[in-house]
Amino acid sequence: MSGTRLDSLTSWHADWKGLRVAVLGLSVTGFSVADTLTELGADVLVVTEKADEEYARLIPVIGARLWTGPLSTVPEELVAFDPEVVIASPGFAPAHPVVRWAQESDAALWGDVELAWRVRDKVLRPDGEPAPWVLITGTNGKTTTTRLTATMLVAGGLRAAPVGNIGTPVLDAVRDPEGFDALVVELSSHQLWYLGLQSGPEPLSPHAAVCLNLAGDHLEWHGSFDGYRDAKAHVYDNTRVACVYNKADAATRAMVEEADVVEGARAIGFDLGVPGPSDLGIVDGILVDRAFLEDRRTSALELTTLDALADAGLAAPHVVANILAAAALARSLDVPPAAIRDALRGFRLDPHRIEVVARHRGVTWVDDSKATNPHAAESSLAAYPGAVWVVGGQLKGVDISDLVRGRGSGAKAAVVIGSDRTAVVAAFARHAPAVPLIEVDDVETEDVMARVAEIAAGIAADGDVVLLAPAAASFDQFSSYADRGRRFAAAVEELIGRETGGTHDADADPADDDGR
Repeated sequence: MSGTRLDSLTSWHADWKGLRVAVLGLSVTGFSVADTLTELGADVLVVTEKADEEYARLIPVIGARLWTGPLSTVPEELVAFDPEVVIASPGFAPAHPVVRWAQESDAALWGDVELAWRVRDKVLRPDGEPAPWVLITGTNGKTTTTRLTATMLVAGGLRAAPVGNIGTPVLDAVRDPEGFDALVVELSSHQLWYLGLQSGPEPLSPHAAVCLNLAGDHLEWHGSFDGYRDAKAHVYDNTRVACVYNKADAATRAMVEEADVVEGARAIGFDLGVPGPSDLGIVDGILVDRAFLEDRRTSALELTTLDALADAGLAAPHVVANILAAAALARSLDVPPAAIRDALRGFRLDPHRIEVVARHRGVTWVDDSKATNPHAAESSLAAYPGAVWVVGGQLKGVDISDLVRGRGSGAKAAVVIGSDRTAVVAAFARHAPAVPLIEVDDVETEDVMARVAEIAAGIAADGDVVLLAPAAASFDQFSSYADRGRRFAAAVEELIGRETGGTHDADADPADDDGR
């Protein structure tokens, strides 16, 4: 379409009427896009292979049209519609036939985040400006850091919301009639790939941004590790104030060094060591800020202590790193250290993130089903060395060998589940042959975790940990990582109930819980 018209569509109050937009996908993101566009007066066609019944019912109600069918080829109905803009839900990979068609056509190709940025001025702050955005990505820790950052901002007196890949579409927040002082936006590599296609006159320019870490993941979607890395790097594009990076992860530093940012933006490092000027880190068990104070060369501001984090169940090293990253983002928006301390006192991790689900006869059972890739599982195994490790699922094209060679070799035993068991077993045979290995053969989903619990209980002794940290996606046998974690906890509960005659107190046996 005419670049001139698209270039003018940088405000909620621009003339969106009659703009032909094809929306690919009808999940929570796709519906938020369709709902926003119809409110703006655009002509909207939603194209999807499967439609949630409730969303499908609502599409004509909001004034859009719906086409449902196979998308292995480009539907004739989509070609005939001749969209001026195509907005794809994050599940549509670059190699998808419809995405390729959109890129080869005259249509602009956006993700939901670009649309949200263009219409972010629907509700303004009291100073007449749109809410600033803080962007968060990384292979692991995104959701925890997003929640932490939003919690710190709220403790600092700001109206803030965690949105994006965390579950609430950013478009829903942009349209909230009460408005926000800041939006904390979790972005997946999929969303960032689409964001990298921006070509408008006012590209997304965050107040602050962070890539927490980088390791192989979603390679089947991006086609290569380089593609995945390049997508993640877009999080720093046009950052205005603070590019926060992980000093312990050279890839994130390189992203900041290569980023095209607004003049004056600062690089702010974090890690678990002693911080230099412009960094956040740890000194004698105290988390400190040496970045956001005038005398940062000779002074530091205390944020909290490792002892306080242990009391709150937040002392695992990777969680502490997430806290430092979140604190850097919050401090970039002038949240005082006291508010950060207050926020951390009441913060708790989400379920299925290094969650202790039971303690019985000296054995601690830990659900870290959220560890859906090797990098996340490595952090779990570092927190619980020598654990009975429950591992496996869909590997998403990622090689698990390095994890097995490194942390896996120290496991007391490995219980292997999932569709990609062969690759996991082969990795142990090559790199950790001394670790006892038990495979859970193909069984019904209802029986997988019952079998896991029985096997692990037969191996674990007083003082041991049984750790569910699969290093793989869950969709081969479960509906989600949460479903996998719930079934694990239920199987453990049932096993303990049988052993105790049905009277189980998960905390009946004392155990050393250091908050990992």
